[in-house]
Amino acid sequence: QVQLVDSGGGLVQAGGSLGLSCAASGRTASSYAMGWVRQAPGKEREVVAAISGSGRTTSRAYADSVNSRFTISRDNAKNTLYLQMNSLKPEDTAVYYCAARGSSSYSLLPSSYTYWGQGTQVTVSS
Repeated sequence: QVQLVDSGGGLVQAGGSLGLSCAASGRTASSYAMGWVRQAPGKEREVVAAISGSGRTTSRAYADSVNSRFTISRDNAKNTLYLQMNSLKPEDTAVYYCAARGSSSYSLLPSSYTYWGQGTQVTVSS
Protein backbone atom coordinates (compact mmCIF):
# COMPACT_ATOMS: atom_id res chain seq x y z
CA GLN A 1 0.00 0.00 0.00
CA VAL A 2 1.09 3.54 -0.80
CA GLN A 3 -0.54 6.65 0.63
CA LEU A 4 -0.23 9.88 -1.35
CA VAL A 5 -0.98 13.47 -0.36
CA ASP A 6 -0.52 16.07 -3.07
CA SER A 7 -0.39 19.83 -2.67
CA GLY A 8 0.68 23.06 -4.29
CA GLY A 9 -2.07 23.89 -6.75
CA GLY A 10 -3.53 27.35 -7.20
CA LEU A 11 -4.34 30.15 -9.58
CA VAL A 12 -1.66 31.54 -11.90
CA GLN A 13 -1.61 33.74 -14.97
CA ALA A 14 -0.67 32.38 -18.37
CA GLY A 15 3.09 32.27 -18.76
CA GLY A 16 3.61 31.82 -15.04
CA SER A 17 5.02 28.94 -13.02
CA LEU A 18 3.73 26.66 -10.31
CA GLY A 19 5.16 23.75 -8.35
CA LEU A 20 3.34 20.70 -7.04
CA SER A 21 4.47 18.28 -4.34
CA CYS A 22 3.33 14.84 -3.31
CA ALA A 23 4.22 13.20 0.00
CA ALA A 24 4.26 9.42 -0.15
CA SER A 25 4.30 6.79 2.58
CA GLY A 26 3.84 3.06 3.02
CA ARG A 27 6.45 1.38 0.82
CA THR A 28 10.12 1.81 -0.04
CA ALA A 29 10.07 4.75 -2.45
CA SER A 30 12.40 3.28 -5.06
CA SER A 31 10.15 0.23 -5.47
CA TYR A 32 7.40 2.10 -7.31
CA ALA A 33 7.20 4.45 -10.26
CA MET A 34 5.14 7.60 -9.98
CA GLY A 35 3.44 10.10 -12.19
CA TRP A 36 1.38 13.25 -12.35
CA VAL A 37 -2.01 12.77 -13.93
CA ARG A 38 -4.40 15.58 -14.78
CA GLN A 39 -8.06 15.69 -15.62
CA ALA A 40 -9.85 18.69 -17.05
CA PRO A 41 -13.66 18.96 -17.07
CA GLY A 42 -15.12 16.79 -19.80
CA LYS A 43 -11.76 15.28 -20.71
CA GLU A 44 -10.07 11.98 -20.01
CA ARG A 45 -7.25 11.62 -17.56
CA GLU A 46 -3.81 12.33 -19.00
CA VAL A 47 -0.45 11.34 -17.54
CA VAL A 48 1.59 14.49 -18.08
CA ALA A 49 4.82 13.24 -16.49
CA ALA A 50 6.14 9.96 -15.18
CA ILE A 51 9.28 8.88 -13.38
CA SER A 52 10.80 5.52 -12.50
CA GLY A 53 11.44 4.29 -8.98
CA SER A 54 15.09 5.29 -9.18
CA GLY A 55 14.28 8.80 -10.38
CA ARG A 56 17.19 8.93 -12.81
CA THR A 57 17.03 11.70 -15.39
CA THR A 58 16.96 9.13 -18.18
CA SER A 59 13.99 7.37 -16.61
CA ARG A 60 11.38 10.06 -17.05
CA ALA A 61 8.73 10.67 -19.67
CA TYR A 62 6.39 13.49 -20.59
CA ALA A 63 3.24 13.95 -22.59
CA ASP A 64 3.80 15.91 -25.80
CA SER A 65 1.47 18.61 -24.50
CA VAL A 66 3.85 19.54 -21.66
CA ASN A 67 7.27 18.44 -22.90
CA SER A 68 9.97 21.08 -22.27
CA ARG A 69 7.62 23.05 -19.97
CA PHE A 70 7.13 20.61 -17.08
CA THR A 71 9.79 18.82 -15.05
CA ILE A 72 9.14 15.83 -12.83
CA SER A 73 11.53 14.81 -10.08
CA ARG A 74 11.55 12.82 -6.89
CA ASP A 75 13.54 12.69 -3.67
CA ASN A 76 13.36 9.12 -2.40
CA ALA A 77 15.08 10.04 0.86
CA LYS A 78 12.16 12.39 1.57
CA ASN A 79 9.51 10.19 -0.08
CA THR A 80 8.41 13.19 -2.11
CA LEU A 81 7.46 13.68 -5.75
CA TYR A 82 7.60 17.07 -7.46
CA LEU A 83 6.28 18.69 -10.61
CA GLN A 84 7.65 22.04 -11.73
CA MET A 85 5.37 23.68 -14.28
CA ASN A 86 6.65 26.60 -16.34
CA SER A 87 5.17 28.63 -19.19
CA LEU A 88 1.70 27.62 -18.11
CA LYS A 89 -1.18 27.87 -20.55
CA PRO A 90 -4.95 28.10 -19.95
CA GLU A 91 -5.28 24.60 -21.38
CA ASP A 92 -3.17 23.32 -18.48
CA THR A 93 -6.11 24.05 -16.18
CA ALA A 94 -7.14 20.78 -14.50
CA VAL A 95 -7.12 18.80 -11.30
CA TYR A 96 -3.66 17.29 -10.92
CA TYR A 97 -3.20 13.98 -9.13
CA CYS A 98 0.00 12.27 -8.10
CA ALA A 99 -0.14 8.56 -8.66
CA ALA A 100 1.98 5.48 -8.00
CA ARG A 101 2.11 2.05 -9.59
CA GLY A 102 3.30 -1.32 -8.37
CA SER A 103 6.23 -1.47 -10.78
CA SER A 104 9.43 0.57 -10.65
CA SER A 105 9.12 1.27 -14.41
CA TYR A 106 7.39 4.48 -15.46
CA SER A 107 4.22 4.55 -17.55
CA LEU A 108 2.19 7.15 -19.42
CA LEU A 109 -1.02 5.08 -19.15
CA PRO A 110 -3.45 6.31 -16.46
CA SER A 111 -4.85 2.79 -16.09
CA SER A 112 -1.47 1.46 -14.98
CA TYR A 113 -1.54 3.43 -11.73
CA THR A 114 -2.92 1.85 -8.58
CA TYR A 115 -2.54 4.51 -5.90
CA TRP A 116 -3.81 8.07 -6.14
CA GLY A 117 -3.58 11.31 -4.21
CA GLN A 118 -6.65 13.40 -3.53
CA GLY A 119 -5.88 15.89 -6.31
CA THR A 120 -5.04 19.57 -6.36
CA GLN A 121 -6.62 22.21 -8.61
CA VAL A 122 -4.45 24.17 -11.03
CA THR A 123 -6.11 27.09 -12.78
CA VAL A 124 -4.34 29.15 -15.43
CA SER A 125 -5.99 32.42 -16.38
CA SER A 126 -5.52 34.04 -19.77
